[in-house]
Amino acid sequence: MAHEVQRYRKETRVLHWIVAVAFSLLFLTGLVLFIPALGFLAQDSWTRVIHRVMAVVFILAPLYYALANCRASWHGVKEAFTWGMDDIGWLLAAPRYYFLCDESKMPPQEHINTGQKMWWLMVLLSGLAFAGTGFVIWFLKPLLPAAFIQWMILFHDLLFIATAPMFFVHVYLSCFHPLMGPASEGAWSSMARGKVSVHYAQSHHGKWYARVLAEAQKTVG
Repeated sequence: MAHEVQRYRKETRVLHWIVAVAFSLLFLTGLVLFIPALGFLAQDSWTRVIHRVMAVVFILAPLYYALANCRASWHGVKEAFTWGMDDIGWLLAAPRYYFLCDESKMPPQEHINTGQKMWWLMVLLSGLAFAGTGFVIWFLKPLLPAAFIQWMILFHDLLFIATAPMFFVHVYLSCFHPLMGPASEGAWSSMARGKVSVHYAQSHHGKWYARVLAEAQKTVG
């Protein structure tokens, strides 16, 4: 039996890294605009240009992926919005898991566990909100009342404040947490190579791994 299991296809991983790079540059260039003391970095408006280019990438890359992979995209969105009792159990066990590295109380999870569902929901909803407010600020500024544009800018900034901490939490959990970092062949490996260790699959996505194993045994049989 193989010691690893395929988790993400190449297309999904490429999309992940494109969006991750785009969001990182949006974050950095937005930070320059958000903090007055960093205003000198925006001389000649180069940060504004980068921000807008990355905004286009941030929007078009997922749209292209969704059109090219309709079935997989719909399945992913459906998973993010499908919750059950195991998700409640996961939330109750999460504090001990994250702070004490105790995963003994974690209920078996599907391909996307509860924490990933929350991340997906945040990305989907905030992404739409970022795109909507950014579109108004960029293209409709001359056509709409100044007060309305200011409200859109405020909402855009509030989204920035709300999503930035979640982004850093996501990076920490994927790269540095003892149970999910590179050493455990888990979250990082799934997006770097598309594969995770069998142990990680069993402990973090037990329901999904049981189904994958059953399908593999059926194929062999």
